[in-house]
Formats: sequence, C-alpha cells, structure tokens
Amino acid sequence: MVSPTKSVLTFLFVFIIGFSSGQSIDAQKLLQNIEYLSSDKLEGRKTLSDGNKEAQEFIREQFRSLELNTHYSKYFQKFTFENKREDQKYEDATNVLAFIPGKNSRKIIVITAHYDHVGIGKKNSSGDSIYNGADDNASGTAALLAFAAYFKNNQPEHPIIFAALDGEEMGLQGAKALLNDFPFPLEDILLNVNMDMISRNEKGELYVSGTYYNPNLKPILEGASSGSNPVLNFGHDKPNTGRDNWTQSSDHGPFFDQKIPHIYFGVEDHEDYHRPSDEFKNIDQAFYINATNLILRCILALDAELPKE
Repeated sequence: MVSPTKSVLTFLFVFIIGFSSGQSIDAQKLLQNIEYLSSDKLEGRKTLSDGNKEAQEFIREQFRSLELNTHYSKYFQKFTFENKREDQKYEDATNVLAFIPGKNSRKIIVITAHYDHVGIGKKNSSGDSIYNGADDNASGTAALLAFAAYFKNNQPEHPIIFAALDGEEMGLQGAKALLNDFPFPLEDILLNVNMDMISRNEKGELYVSGTYYNPNLKPILEGASSGSNPVLNFGHDKPNTGRDNWTQSSDHGPFFDQKIPHIYFGVEDHEDYHRPSDEFKNIDQAFYINATNLILRCILALDAELPKE
C-alpha cells in the first residue's frame, strides 16, 4: 500500500490538476469506494453471495444519496440465468441502475462496470482464499460511482444510464439482462462505455478498445487524451486475433452483438488477475485516479461532439 504521506501528496497533486481544468472526480471518495468494494468483508462479491448483496446495497445507497432517477424498482433490475459451468440456476441476480437526463438529446450513453467477482476459492501460498477483485472490477465500479456524482452536478448533453452489472464473471449475464429489459428502444442507445480493470499498469498505459469498429470515435478520444498520463493506447479490437481481441471480453460484448457502438477502457492482464492478491493494497493509486479522470475527459468529449438527436 502507498504510504499515507505519499497518498495524501498524490491526492493533492491530482486534485489541483483536476480542479484547474474543472473536470475531475472526487479522488478521495474514489479510493474509499474501491477499498470498501474490494474488502474482505465483501468476500469477493460472487453473484448471490452475501458479499455480492452488500455491494448491491452499497451501490444503491450511493445512487440514492445523489437523488438519481431510475427506471427500475428501487434501482434494482433482477434477472435469472443458467450457469452451465456450475450446472446451477441463478435467480435474483441484480443489476443496479441510475439515470441522469440529458440537456439536448434523446440518444443515450450507457456507462457500465461489473461489480461481481469470483468469490472465495482455493487458498494461495499465504493462506488467502478471498478473491477481492480490486482491479477486477471494483476499480470500474468505483469509477462509475464517481462519474454519477460528477454528472449529477454537471448535466450532460445526452442522457446517461449508469449500470453496475452483476454476473459478468459467469458469461456477461448482467449486460445481456440489461439489453433484454432496457427501458428505451435499443436504437436509442448512442454508445456504451464499459470499464473493467483500470487501476494499475506498470507501463503507465490505459487501453481503449472498440475504435476499430467505430473509427469515428477515435479522433474524439485522441483529442481528449492528448498528452495524458496515463497514456491512452488504442487496440485489442481487431478481428481474427484470438485472445488479443477484447471485443467479447467484458460487458461491452452484448452491446457489440446488438450492433451498438462501444468503447472499452481497461489494462492488460497482470500477475494478480483472478487471484487472491488482486487487493486494494496492490492497486496503483496515482495511476487509478489519473486513469479515472482521463476516462471522464473522454466521456465529456464524446458527450459534447457526438450527434444530438
């Protein structure tokens, strides 16, 4: 874990940079939220587990405290699916959703991040059996909450749905359920912005995947990320490249299947991926704060420059 002194200095530096531009998230709250979501108390957030349900309530309370609208009962979208790998039916899996209306368009931006992880499993050499999922994907979920708070105070041009999704680790089930029970016609979705693993990278790189299929988005993202730290790289989205193609790797996959434009922010796999060592102490706090602010700048640019209908 970063030392308290270094953490405070990092926070102050990032806050000053963000404040000068007028486009920044609450970095302290961001770190508090990822730390809680990846804590041992939530036991890895496996779908239907007690820890998963605590995460649901935590996310709902964040939306409720912001007084955000929703199209679902008490912010919860319940769904059922079959997990063929476990030969088990999962009932009452839960997406948590909120909505902010836009100023000048009916076309919707859907921001997604999955909050579930893999739960408790085989112990590692240190005797730890909790797969905390700090990077995967408490990082994306905490960023989603930060964006909801930002846009509550800075109304976007386009309506935005904030979707914290369940069941991603079991086959992108939450995203499929969202599109099967979407509160508007699917053709009203302008863009899906998905985040999954955004809190650490030794090279100082954040990837955005999806512009191969949506080349009109690339110039907007290049402009928004010019000179950024971390560096925003484009790629991991070309067909016929096997595991290097991330187009179906996370919750943007079902949007792609429906021919809905998407972009996906993430980092390349690291040594703690899907291991108990994916803990809060192993994220890079400075990288994470800067990456979240970079994604916000990209969303703001897309919101400003994409067509308004």
